[in-house]
Amino acid sequence: MTDMTAGGRTSTAEGDNDAPETSGTRKTQTTRRGGGDPGSRGRTTIADGVVEKIAGLAARDVPGVHAMGSGISRTFGAVRDRVPGGSKSVTRGVKAEVGEVQTALDLEIVVEYGVSISEVSRDVRENVIAAVERMTGLEVVEVNIAVSDVKLPEEEEEEPEPRLQ
Repeated sequence: MTDMTAGGRTSTAEGDNDAPETSGTRKTQTTRRGGGDPGSRGRTTIADGVVEKIAGLAARDVPGVHAMGSGISRTFGAVRDRVPGGSKSVTRGVKAEVGEVQTALDLEIVVEYGVSISEVSRDVRENVIAAVERMTGLEVVEVNIAVSDVKLPEEEEEEPEPRLQ
């Protein structure tokens, strides 16, 4: 309940508002909870595997990249892909070290015969850095690339022989 007192001041039943009231304005009291932007309250951590998946998919999108990983990991991957319920490993050939604000990546790739390895490596770096920084907000400090093989046109895909015929 508000009462007018001498001098144009208002008082409430609680007696906590002694400010002059002008016509058409009303003073309200806001309660401030927390501090700062709600989006900055708390901490977000990103697992190494998340960054590895993003980097693996981004590297595979580059023309000239035939596969990811070494020969042995690709062979095991081919076996794993054939197992019912198994899925392709998008992290094959990718290793990430993730800190609070930065990440470093090591990639192992197989390039197709006839492409410029230096150009493919540059394109992989650019694509991986753009994807990881855009999706995670982490700064990518380095992307090391090891070219472990060249896929020749006449080479068969590395798949194990089927057990049943």
